[in-house]
Amino acid sequence: MPLKETAYAKLNLALHVRRRREDGYHALETLFAFVDAGDVLRASPADQDSVTTLGEFAGVLDNPLDNLVARALNALPRPQGLSVTLEKNLPVAAGLGGGSADAGAVFRMVEALHGLPDDWPVRAAKIGADVPACVLSRTHIGLGTGTEQAEVEDDLAGTPVLLVNPRLPLATGPVFKAWDGVDRGPLPQGPASRIAREGRNDLEAPAIGLCPVIAEVLAALRATGPWLARMSGSGATCFALYETSAARDAARAAMPQAWWTMAGRLR
Repeated sequence: MPLKETAYAKLNLALHVRRRREDGYHALETLFAFVDAGDVLRASPADQDSVTTLGEFAGVLDNPLDNLVARALNALPRPQGLSVTLEKNLPVAAGLGGGSADAGAVFRMVEALHGLPDDWPVRAAKIGADVPACVLSRTHIGLGTGTEQAEVEDDLAGTPVLLVNPRLPLATGPVFKAWDGVDRGPLPQGPASRIAREGRNDLEAPAIGLCPVIAEVLAALRATGPWLARMSGSGATCFALYETSAARDAARAAMPQAWWTMAGRLR
């Protein structure tokens, strides 16, 4: 039987940019959460590694040998290859960690078959800053460049969530470059719900400056009565958290048909 693994969509329920580090990266404090939906990977043992992409956003990955699935396979020693099919359901350059989530799913599949080396977090971080978090795919706090994990009381599991993207890619680099450099303080203390409510996304304003339709997405979501609506990561995807699945589904129906949407629950 081929292995099947979901690459869970990553959300930054809060994202505080504190300062620029000496190595040029930004020091971050973020509350990671994951949706119970995303890309889907299937894998079977093979003589050598291979990656096939399909799905709505497969065409965006113009080099299947250089995507994060292939890089994750190359990062992990194994006694046999894997033939991987990636169903690309998440938009690319969208603030959802789609490629990182795909790599995280590869790590979990290799773990199920062969186990992971003790230094897997280091190997994952070399692929991308969000990859260690996406291997875990559970609510936690990310520190440093996002590769360091800290535990948090997760009182949000099962929360209905709606993701909305205006179908416009937004690269991370320009958004960080447009950040005003002001340290607005650390994440709040407490359980995940309090951090989400009282936190912020410091990249929201610079992202809106580069992609103004993000403000329209946020306004549309806030008009549907969620208890929180915010941009994820460096955008352009925004999310809204609801008290009930019915409220989430009604909100999804109210979004413009031209926008990409995904409904789910927090894991």
